[in-house]
Amino acid sequence: MSARRLTRRNLLLGSAALVPLLSRRADAFGEKSRFIPAVARHGGRWDSRLSGLRRIAWELQRRTSVEVVPDARPFALSSPELFEYPFLYFGGEGGFPALTEAEVANLRRYLTYGGFLLADANDGSDGDGFDSAFRREMARVLPQNPLAPVPSSHVVFKSFFMLDSAPGRLLNKPQLMGAMLGKRAAVLYSQNDLAGAWSRSESGDFEFDVSPGGEPQRELAVRLGINICMYALCLDYKDDAVHLQLILNKRR
Repeated sequence: MSARRLTRRNLLLGSAALVPLLSRRADAFGEKSRFIPAVARHGGRWDSRLSGLRRIAWELQRRTSVEVVPDARPFALSSPELFEYPFLYFGGEGGFPALTEAEVANLRRYLTYGGFLLADANDGSDGDGFDSAFRREMARVLPQNPLAPVPSSHVVFKSFFMLDSAPGRLLNKPQLMGAMLGKRAAVLYSQNDLAGAWSRSESGDFEFDVSPGGEPQRELAVRLGINICMYALCLDYKDDAVHLQLILNKRR
């Protein structure tokens, strides 16, 4: 495998439509060359898992060779700054109002140019609440690419840790859902509140109990989060040798 990888950030920043973004100061770009979770602001409760995102960034740095900024940065979905971040988190508790046409169009461009979206039902809903609202909006954003179950053979389950399930704070659904653009999963969606399993309070205690599997389930949720972050940072993996040497050196 080549030592150089085609990253989502390179593709996003390299798009001709995004040339104005390249005029930003070099020191700002230097910071953004590290992994920083971007967070989608919407009209509902979008900000209840910011500590979980900071935590998974920290875990990513601790367990892998990826350099991070352990932060969670909110952006309007219509913001051009989205294109500087290869990973976008879209979570919520309960339903939320319809996105504006500008938000729908900008999110579609972001995903089409190589951006990655992790959606997370913090309320664990199924057919109502966040789940209903998110599915409604994704049908507008990617009408030709509906959400479908992600099989356990998908590379996201072996991008760093070898996994075969997708638990979060909850285990309501055994599978992730995904929206594919070609062979690429542009969107992954968990109804199990992944970030709820990652969240810690300022005192360092976990904020939420994990059910039904307790702490072993929490560890699996952290590992899945790391896998998803690793997937978001690359456009493609080779199914037969995904970061093989790195896994052998780092996996625990």
